[in-house]
Formats: sequence, structure tokens, C-alpha cells
Amino acid sequence: MTLKEIAALAGVSPSTVSRVINHPGSKAASKEVENRIWKIIRETGYTPDTSARNLKLRSAPVPNTAGSKAIGCILARTHTTDPFFSKITRGLEREALRSGYTVKYIFSYQDIENPDIQEAIQQTKVEGVALLGRPDSRMRSFLKTNYKKIIYAGLNNIDSEFDQITCNAYLASKTAVSYLAELGHTHIAYLGERKNEIRYRGYWDAVSQLALPLHREYIIDTHLSSEDGYRAAAKLFASADNITALFCANDLTAIGAMKAAKEWGYRIPEDMSIIGIDDIETCQYTTPMLTTIHIPMEDLGIMTAKILIDRIETGKRIPMKVELPFRLIKRGSCAAPPFKQAPRKKQLNAKNPTGIQP
Repeated sequence: MTLKEIAALAGVSPSTVSRVINHPGSKAASKEVENRIWKIIRETGYTPDTSARNLKLRSAPVPNTAGSKAIGCILARTHTTDPFFSKITRGLEREALRSGYTVKYIFSYQDIENPDIQEAIQQTKVEGVALLGRPDSRMRSFLKTNYKKIIYAGLNNIDSEFDQITCNAYLASKTAVSYLAELGHTHIAYLGERKNEIRYRGYWDAVSQLALPLHREYIIDTHLSSEDGYRAAAKLFASADNITALFCANDLTAIGAMKAAKEWGYRIPEDMSIIGIDDIETCQYTTPMLTTIHIPMEDLGIMTAKILIDRIETGKRIPMKVELPFRLIKRGSCAAPPFKQAPRKKQLNAKNPTGIQP
């Protein structure tokens, strides 16, 4: 398979295929076309002509790509269409291809429940697998049964012998809450998952350390999606009337919350500030643009592929943990609160004001 053949199958020019593979962020093609190109690459097992490329670049040769050097990718807690994990898989695929490997398949946790998919995975030979998102016990058992080399990438550290590539979502969450507090917000709500979720712990600790009010109705336990963010925000607005800021555990949840806030008559950011985590591309197309914590998604994928391939090539076994940095992206969805907030009429226990465990 050549670039020209991939281009013909995708219905684009060879130069477009080359830019999509080698120049991330160049916007050489639409998301739909990019997805089509990467799907063809996976299905055909394309690997670049590394000898020709290295001659052109006058660089040192890379490992021989003869044979089928392939890795797999499994999304433990989400769909393959999730923009956060889609960006990570793009970095994973690019780095794998650059190193002479293909990403043989990308399956979600729903796929793994299908016996036919399980059988296909067991029959498809790969050198190792990248796990995106934290696994439950069943997923861990499946991975250990079927793979010798496993690497995890995500925002939560996991208690495992796997190599781990993470971005510190605990500190990212504290940064988001602290930024809202710096703007003057004292009544800050949380929308997101609670169970074993480090972003919730970061919210809890930040609010506690800043001595801000914290009440049961400020915390809405919800799945991380636009639809669930919309419903969670509506539930929040119906029960808490003095909230002026929302910290959402990811951008999709925040985007849903923005829609709900507008429907409830809140102006953003004049009446309600909203901040998320991830910095997916859609953040720049909301009105106003969403303030968020930038997670280096593509770099997570690149580093995941680098370390997994190093394990495959060298046989190193000592578990490794790599943490990539995040940064606050200030946009238009956050501002100072509209008024000085009065204290709540009913204050719960100051030590544990929600009456629930953090």
C-alpha cells in the first residue's frame, strides 16, 4: 500500500494524505476526511517507506519495518468518537507510523463486550496495546489475558503495574477552581463523575483549602457528555439559586452546561462563569468561547506510542510513570461574579458541609 493508493481510496490527493500523517494541526483536511484516511491506514496496514524517507531527510535509519509490526488501542471508558480520546489516538497513530508500526485496531469498551470482537482481538496479533482511560476489574483481566505489553494513558493515576502516561487532573482541577476564586466566585458547583475521580477530589480539596461554601446541592454526579452536562446543570439551577460558577470535569460537560445556563436565563459570563478541562477544538466555537484547562492530548498519544514501542523493541520491564504538563486557557466564559454574595441561610456542618464523603 502506498500514499497514492491511500489517497485514491480516500478520494483526496497524495499530498493531503502526507500532510494529515506528518503534519498534525495543519488542517490539511476536514475531520471527516482525516478520520477516513486513518481508518484506511489501519485497515490496510500501511507503513511508510522508511528507507526512502530517511534518505530524503538524511537522518539515522529507523528499525526495520519488514513484517507486521502492529499495536492495538482500547478505550476503556468511552466511545471512539469522544474528541478527547480521538486526539490522543491521532498522536498515537502518527508516532506509531513514524516508528514503522501500525495501529491495527481501536476498540471501545462497548466493543469488548461483543464476543465476536473479543474473538477478533484474540486472533489479531499485535506487539502491545495502549489503554486509554482507566479500566475496571473485568477490563484489567481481559488485558492481562490477551497482552504481554500494556501501557495506560489518561488523567487518573491507576494502581497497576502498567506503564502510565498521565496529565495531573488533580492539580488541573485545583487550578480551575482557584482561578474562579481569584475572579471573586465563592459559590462554585461541580458537574462530573465522583466515584474514583481525581477531578472531583481536586475540586473538593480546592474548595476546602480556600474555605469556600460547599453544599450537597453544589455537587452533581453525572456522566461526562454534553447531554448529561445539560441535564446536570438544569438540575443544579433548579436546586441552588446562588451559584455563580460551574467547574465541569470535562469540556463536553461544560458545553452542555452552557446550553442549559442560557435556557435558564443566565448570561455567560455576566451571570454565570463556566470552566472545563481538556481544551477540545469545539471550545473555540462556543459562544462565548470556553475557558478550560489545556491537556496535551496529542502529546499523550505520542508519548504513549514512544514508550510502548520502546518496551517492544528493548524488552524493558520496570514500570514507568510519565506526567505531562497542563495549562490554563483563559477565554470568554469566565468573569467576576455579578454581585457580592450573601451567606447561605442554612449552613451545614463546616467540617463536612455536604454530608457526603469526598
